[in-house]
Amino acid sequence: MTNPPRSHGRKAIRPTLQPRELIEQTPDLAGVWQARIVTLFPEVFPGVLGASLTGKALSDGLWQLHTHDLRAHGLGKHRNVDDTPAGGGAGMVLRADVVGPAIEAAQTHARGNWPVLYMSPRGPRFDQAMARDLARCDGVTMLCGRFEGVDERVLEHYGVREVSLGDFVLTGGEIAAQAMLDATVRLLPGVLGNADSTVDESHSAGLLEHPQYTRPAEWQGRAIPEVLMSGNHGKIARWRREMAEKLTAERRPDLWAKRQEPTQT
Repeated sequence: MTNPPRSHGRKAIRPTLQPRELIEQTPDLAGVWQARIVTLFPEVFPGVLGASLTGKALSDGLWQLHTHDLRAHGLGKHRNVDDTPAGGGAGMVLRADVVGPAIEAAQTHARGNWPVLYMSPRGPRFDQAMARDLARCDGVTMLCGRFEGVDERVLEHYGVREVSLGDFVLTGGEIAAQAMLDATVRLLPGVLGNADSTVDESHSAGLLEHPQYTRPAEWQGRAIPEVLMSGNHGKIARWRREMAEKLTAERRPDLWAKRQEPTQT
């Protein structure tokens, strides 16, 4: 006997869908957070986003993912999407008259608070605060660059915000987009199931997470800290806080210094 499909609005979503099927031919669901990805490689999505909790949330209709193929807006018989840099130089640049129409196609679905982001090492580094901000939006459009980047006029015309995953360079923006979406989607209501799961984790309060332990009580001569076995929840909470502060000060002095800055009123 098979389980009946779960109903979300006017769409039935079966839990047996394969990852790629989760984003193909999927109509918009009213009031559901969406991600629109503009990319030369739509086939790499949903990727890791189709697995585990984000994949289950996708199949359950808690969020939606759609891709927009840059090649579909390419020019000429060969669907060209790039050209040589103006002024000379190495590599190729994504054309404004290709990327622009692709963004417009994605933005026809936008509503309310819906930023357009470009995965770029020139932007501010993505962090937990940014993930929380995106989760509060109605959706997001992400432009995944390739080659030497995208014509600057596209970023200016559409008010695109550049965002970096870190101080390193990837061959394209797809991996960065999936990482940012994973961090964001898990903050959406109902995705983790237990809202408390996000309270004590790393970066939630500007601190790294405290150490975690589970069975067995002793392993390789190492025992679980006695305080965690005491049953005294007040002591446990203080220990966890102290450990979070200690680890943050030792391993991320940049975060610790920022935390020590006086609060402006």
